[in-house]
Amino acid sequence: MAEVLIDTNILVYAHQPAENAKYTAAVRTLEHLLESGSGRLSAQILGEFVSATTRGRNPILTIKEALDQVTRLAEAIPVLDTTHLIVLEAGRGALRHGMSYYDAQIWATARLNQIPTIFTEDFEHARRVEGVQFLNPLLPTFDLAPWS
Repeated sequence: MAEVLIDTNILVYAHQPAENAKYTAAVRTLEHLLESGSGRLSAQILGEFVSATTRGRNPILTIKEALDQVTRLAEAIPVLDTTHLIVLEAGRGALRHGMSYYDAQIWATARLNQIPTIFTEDFEHARRVEGVQFLNPLLPTFDLAPWS
């Protein structure tokens, strides 16, 4: 079973029932990765989740709710640390591949932890960068079976 790094947007959509199709796909994806044990998170992704779900005039979650979710996620899914080597690799990735720094940091986390796949909505589906593939599990035709 190949490991998968789960990007922030998948976690956020799993808390937005008003997004209908994306909500359903995100929940299905998380449930599948939990059941198979192949999902991975990073400290960066958990921090982005808290920020994304608690900001603005109509936040999706309260700070307490977001922190409760982070606690549950961290208990259920292995969380990778952000190290100085990841920061340096992310800088190299941003320079070489034209990614934003924080997207490059997610890529670098996967690359340096030998995780071949990132589930995200933020990149072109099936794009591959130095051995790491970006896949969008929110697409209607996406098949989760290979991650069982």
